[in-house]
Amino acid sequence: MESFSFPILTLMIFIPIIGMLILAFLKQSQLLAIRTVSTVFSGIPLVLAVILLANYDPGGGFQFVEKVSWIPALNIHYFLGADGISVPMLMLTALLSFISIIASFGITHRAKEYFVFFLLLEVGMMGVFAALDFFLFYVFWEIMLVPMYFLIGIWGGPRKIYAAIKFFLYTLFGSIFMLVGILILYFSSVDPSTGAHIYTLDLTILAQMAQNGNGLFLREGLQLLVWMFFFIAFAIKVPVWPFHTWLPDAHVEAPTAVSVILAGVLLKMGIYGLLRISFPILPYGTDYFSTFLAVLGVIGIIYGALVSMAQKDLKKLVAYSSVSHMGYCLLGMSVFSHFGQEFIVGISGAMFQMISHGLITGALFLLVGVIYDRAHTREIAAFGGLWTKVPVYGSLMTFFCMASLGLPGLSGFISEFLVFVGGFAKYKVLTGIAVLGVVLTAGYFLRMIQKVFLGQFNIKWSDLTEINFREIFTVTPLAILTLLIGIYPKVLSYMIDDTLGDLSNSIINGVNIVKGILG
Repeated sequence: MESFSFPILTLMIFIPIIGMLILAFLKQSQLLAIRTVSTVFSGIPLVLAVILLANYDPGGGFQFVEKVSWIPALNIHYFLGADGISVPMLMLTALLSFISIIASFGITHRAKEYFVFFLLLEVGMMGVFAALDFFLFYVFWEIMLVPMYFLIGIWGGPRKIYAAIKFFLYTLFGSIFMLVGILILYFSSVDPSTGAHIYTLDLTILAQMAQNGNGLFLREGLQLLVWMFFFIAFAIKVPVWPFHTWLPDAHVEAPTAVSVILAGVLLKMGIYGLLRISFPILPYGTDYFSTFLAVLGVIGIIYGALVSMAQKDLKKLVAYSSVSHMGYCLLGMSVFSHFGQEFIVGISGAMFQMISHGLITGALFLLVGVIYDRAHTREIAAFGGLWTKVPVYGSLMTFFCMASLGLPGLSGFISEFLVFVGGFAKYKVLTGIAVLGVVLTAGYFLRMIQKVFLGQFNIKWSDLTEINFREIFTVTPLAILTLLIGIYPKVLSYMIDDTLGDLSNSIINGVNIVKGILG
């Protein structure tokens, strides 16, 4: 681990709180000041994220480390750090949070409270991707739940209360399983050299124990049980079929910017949790359930795509497409029998998909919000021939639809190709089925483009106005990054390859140790 003298991670996490405090002293009528403060204190973490990215050494393990004793009686530390898995996610979170704040300028009802909750949400998201102590991780994980509940429940659509409560209950249900898993790890942690209980929640120490076969990691059944506890918590967040039913309701009822954060960041936390916790700390469980992961991934790919084809609402279509696209992550992560390059390719595809999906689907939700603000409907059948009226908007929507369906030269193609290459090494039939998801995705996006933008112009929309500068500004960086990653994937792979290679080796070692003990 390398240290970094500047507490950059702490500042990235907690600077939005300063913005929240300033907002508390502003009046509801000071709309310009509220927007300005929110933008500034969401923009500072984005600047810091760029600095973080510029100073990151791809081969250096955990960096920018901050560690101080927090609750000595329980051996809990305030422990932050970033590696090749978390640095891209911190950058994505900072970018989407800043863009979402700007996209929220149309919020006028109780705007002060809205932006306070949004900044608090950013605190929780940043904290999850930087925390290396399980207690701290869990605190940030739960912090996100509260602002998201209110953002949907107060500023959402007609069924906002139902959607908010459903989201809250699903996530809380998963958190209970996570808490039990954390407690089991805490009471099972032992010193690698002496075998004495040390009661730690340090993720790096717990991962090292898995390499040495200490404590919990000697007991096959308990490791499998704990792995499943964490999987339930993370699967709800992804969401993995059949835990996905909260997602369409939350997306449809949530304000546009909240949908962007839901799709772009919150769904990725489930995959991140598997990579950060389940894979290195519970390698035997990960190996044992690898086929289970692949099957659920393929079910999600096909199910999400088929349901998307049946949607009449633009936002629901994009929401169910998220269920489909997150299935690619599970398939890519599940390759374990052929340890080595195939595993690294598959899991690289999962990482690429996390970033790519965040960029593309975040932009799609922003663009759906643009048309809804003007037309006050999201019904696909209500439109027709809009390209003649709003060509810039139509071009942007088509660009991101093509990226989502995997057009070569855009980031969606790179991520799906890596997943298929990695997945085919172990699951030839399942990967063959998963490829059908690309065809289905092309089907529902091309159908949507045809019905909304092509054909006879519906004169009902003769007064429709073109996308404005602020709205273009929010999607432009997402378009640039989508194109950049698609043309030059090394811009992302250089950050993640060494970390994923180390993770692959740690799983190999952990599995071999447990299998050796079990005979």
